[in-house]
Amino acid sequence: MRLIFVVFRYFPFGGLERNFLAIVEQCVKRGHQVTVFTRHWEGEKPADLDIIEIPVSARFNHHRDREFVFQFRNRIQKLAYDLIVGFNKMPGLDVYYAADPCYRAIASKKFWYYRLTPRFQHHVSYEAAVFDAQHNTRIMAVSTRQIPVFKHYYNTSANRFIELPPGIHPNRKAPENREQVRSNWRQHFGFSDKQTVILSVGADFKRKGLKRTLNAVHALPASIRNTVHIVAVGDRNHRPYTTLARKLGLIDQCHMFEGRDDIPAFLSGADILAHPALVENTGNILLEAIIAGLPVIATEVCGYSCYIQQADAGLVIPSPYQQQYYNQLLLNMMAVLPDAVWSDNGIQYGRYANLYDRARVAADFIEATAKQMIVTP
Repeated sequence: MRLIFVVFRYFPFGGLERNFLAIVEQCVKRGHQVTVFTRHWEGEKPADLDIIEIPVSARFNHHRDREFVFQFRNRIQKLAYDLIVGFNKMPGLDVYYAADPCYRAIASKKFWYYRLTPRFQHHVSYEAAVFDAQHNTRIMAVSTRQIPVFKHYYNTSANRFIELPPGIHPNRKAPENREQVRSNWRQHFGFSDKQTVILSVGADFKRKGLKRTLNAVHALPASIRNTVHIVAVGDRNHRPYTTLARKLGLIDQCHMFEGRDDIPAFLSGADILAHPALVENTGNILLEAIIAGLPVIATEVCGYSCYIQQADAGLVIPSPYQQQYYNQLLLNMMAVLPDAVWSDNGIQYGRYANLYDRARVAADFIEATAKQMIVTP
């Protein structure tokens, strides 16, 4: 089959992007001809992929999205293909990978005048182009919670959805030499066994709730706070958080990095994964931490927060979010951490739970959808 995949931007450290590449590679392994269209590809390009970059320039991101889609649709008119699979909401998709939550639902909580802005109008129109009842786009849902939300706003038919299992890479499992990896990592960064390392991972520190974690650490009793180090990985924009850390007296205990490819070592070396996200459709990092043996504290809004409870591998911050509740929960977690069974529970959970099959299931669905659409002459 001749498959076209579309992703607005690719960089190697995002959860959506890692799932995108895993699904694409699964389709390539099955012998399908795959062409990828993107505005920008960052990092190494796989040799077996035909990647076409369409660079665009505009002041606002939604203008760049619109220009890219316009040029993309012009380009594919000259191509023979069987199916278009998109990883961002846009018109003209046959299959959409629903990594993002319902935009209309999020916007409904903002001030009324926000819904008058061109940005809102653009995103709603692109979301409607996928989910409206009048369209036939099939939807690969990664969050069960979001399906009824989309149905509510767009009257989307249930038979257009398929629920995908998680797609965690097995290299996130705790290694056999986990204690040695942990020791080496802590020695490399200068953390002693008496210090508690709180890890935050995500390409968007704001959305992942790093500010909330900085405030929660600041609220700890001084005797505990002084033993804590915060390690944040994934975002390039550190300035707002270094400014806040300095204001809170935590600057010497806060360490920030851009995205990197040695996250498994961080998962082995840290003591807690803190993920008090504001919005999180799924949260792959929650499962990655669980199966690595790293206890997790996360907000209930995370689609994968249910796995924390299933695995008994940490604590969940209930909704609606309250900073004082998070402060207390973090303090409670640190108090019992030395004797807790969360780490062992998570490692055991990763050995038997179905957490690794997303790419295979998605490729099966893509093939089945393409076969339905092919018209025999």
